[in-house]
Amino acid sequence: MPVENALAYLRAGASGRRIAPVAIIFGPHAFLREYVLDSIVRSLAADGCKYRGFQVGVGDDYGAVLNELRAPDLFAPKLAIACRVLRSRRDRADDSAGDNDAGESRASGAGSGEPALVAAIEDFRGPGHLLLIYERDNAPAKVRRAAEKSALLINCMRPFDNQIDQYVLAIAQSLGLKMSSGAIDMLISRHGGDLAAIANALSKVTIFTEPGKPVQPGDLDEPGAQRMPEQFELAESLARGRVSPALAQLGRAFALGRDPFEILGVEIIPQMRRMMIAASLLAAGESIGEVASAMGMSPQSGMAMRTIEGARRFGLKRLERAYWRACAMDAGFKNGLLKEREHALGGLLLDLMAN
Repeated sequence: MPVENALAYLRAGASGRRIAPVAIIFGPHAFLREYVLDSIVRSLAADGCKYRGFQVGVGDDYGAVLNELRAPDLFAPKLAIACRVLRSRRDRADDSAGDNDAGESRASGAGSGEPALVAAIEDFRGPGHLLLIYERDNAPAKVRRAAEKSALLINCMRPFDNQIDQYVLAIAQSLGLKMSSGAIDMLISRHGGDLAAIANALSKVTIFTEPGKPVQPGDLDEPGAQRMPEQFELAESLARGRVSPALAQLGRAFALGRDPFEILGVEIIPQMRRMMIAASLLAAGESIGEVASAMGMSPQSGMAMRTIEGARRFGLKRLERAYWRACAMDAGFKNGLLKEREHALGGLLLDLMAN
């Protein structure tokens, strides 16, 4: 079979695809290797397979794995046999047919080195499954050639930046979750390309979220947790016109020691500037694509869409008034003329978002 990447497999795996008798997992991304393996094992366990795990390191051979393949289990008609080939193992001369160290195994007519594994891959047709996990960037050439006919090969490459949202959706789908665009953007802004942290956060969401209800940004926090608002979370609430969440995030940020200069200069003023640009271009009859391009964003970007919605919600005149007030407030903070910074920022948000 052609080599699949992990993203393509996870997308197709969620729809209940049939898994080949032999699956070979490799690639440089350690978390994806483990996540793909877990996905396959869960699918096979639901199909009635019993799991067996082995690992092969320095000085080990494949004898135990091959014996498990050849010997049927009295209590489990179908086995899911996972063999993890550790990074420390390298192709050695003792894998050849004339190896003296493996003489005992071959005396019985069955080898236990890599040639025997290759033969098992070519001949294996089930009813169980053989899963090979290579803790390296690629599987050995002999193994890949043997697997090209009927085995499933999954390459776990490091994701590109434009694939992170697709991985979020694939992981969420495997957990039975529906994601809102705001929740996807918040996960990515919070964890970046750390897929392990994203999967962990989504696993926590399954505990608290109602089934069938799309996950919202507020669902990504554990109930009762007092955490520092993430960067741009306040800007998102500002663009959405959500007064109560914005004031709550501002209060938590001050209580946990976030710098008011940073809040104003990094989140509030730049978001107002983006909404002003969008409002002026929309008033001039420009398309959404041209507005997003002027802001340096993709038309498919969730932040661009929320900025445009905020521009339509507030209007250019209100945004200009609030923007100049924010700039004067920034100067007052730096010159020491404004002391009650939390109240000043709260008043600014209320003035902008109040009907």
